[in-house]
Formats: sequence, structure tokens, C-alpha cells
Amino acid sequence: MSEESAVSGNNTLSEEGALRADIYLLLAALLRQAPNVELLNWLAELDVEQDGTRLADAWQRLADAAATATPEALERAHFNHLVGVIQGDITPYASWYRQGELMDAALVAIRQDLRVLGFERSEHTRDPEDHLAALCEVMAMLMDADEPTQATFFVRHVAPWAKDCWGDLARVDTAFYAALGEVGSTFMESEQARLVALASEAPVRFVEP
Repeated sequence: MSEESAVSGNNTLSEEGALRADIYLLLAALLRQAPNVELLNWLAELDVEQDGTRLADAWQRLADAAATATPEALERAHFNHLVGVIQGDITPYASWYRQGELMDAALVAIRQDLRVLGFERSEHTRDPEDHLAALCEVMAMLMDADEPTQATFFVRHVAPWAKDCWGDLARVDTAFYAALGEVGSTFMESEQARLVALASEAPVRFVEP
């Protein structure tokens, strides 16, 4: 996903906003492809603040799994779980989770809103815009927009299905990807708690210019 024209808003991210954007981008990267040795080593060395939350526990499990995994094994696991010859164990597309078919109404709605926001599909990806990685990338890019825009996009296109998709990934038989699914699921919970109320207080309509 690339940005065709800037979304108006504050260009200075808060520390919390920058962290959320980084998490979205990391989740997107790990959905797109298996981690290389540098990213795997970085994950293994994460210094997780043990604050007793489910999210902290999930990050620690991901770090522990990264410490014992190899890039070669995760390449195979990524293909089996998220790609497949026809489909992987998980089909990380909004249309699949919301309508039970690929390339369906959820994709059309996402494309319409992305066009209004000034985003276009990158020529370097073959995945349609309703892939969960693409939506995580969009959320990261919306961090420098006003909060109601983030909230409305999340409520319309992420909240209805992403937590379920991450939860399904948390049940696969590869420790690293199961831990990734748990991180994604708990992060979606925290984002939903943050953004759903905000979207209801200050709804944003995406309208063609």
C-alpha cells in the first residue's frame, strides 16, 4: 500500500502514536513474509516490560519463539499457514472473513475508502487491498491523520474481522506464528477499546471529492 496524496492532519506523532504505527508495520511485515535472520534476532532480543497484561505476555511468547526458530523453518511455516498452494491454513482477507468469498463486497468498500483517503495499491504487491497486512499498513499511515479518521477506518474495515483472523493464526502448530497470532489478537483488542468509542463520538464519512 502506498500513499498517493497526504492525508491532512498532524505530522508530529506522539510517542504512543509512533509505537502503535510501528506495531502495525511489524505485524504487516510478518504477515507478508517470514522474518529474515536480522528481524528474527531483533525479535528474540525484545525487552518486554512485564506489566501483567495479556499483550505483554504475548510479546514475550513471540520473543521466546523467535529465539528458537530459524528463517528456513519459518519460510515453510509462513507458506503453509498464510499462503498455500491454493490457500494456506489462514486466509487473511476481509472478504473471506466477512462474506466467505475472496474478492467480494468488503474489498470493494475498502477500495472506495482508500481512494477517498488518497491511497493506492503498491505495484510491488500482488495481494488485494483487503489483505490484513495491507490494512495494517494503512492504519500505520493514518497515525499522522486526525484520530477520528483512524477510528472510522478501523471500525469499518478492521474491527469486524481482524481479531478473529489473528485468533485463528494463534491456533496453528508453529510456535512463532501462534505467538504472532496472539500478539495480533490482543493488539486488536486494545485498538478496539481505544478506537470504537472514538468513532462513535466523532464519526467520519468518507465521501468522494
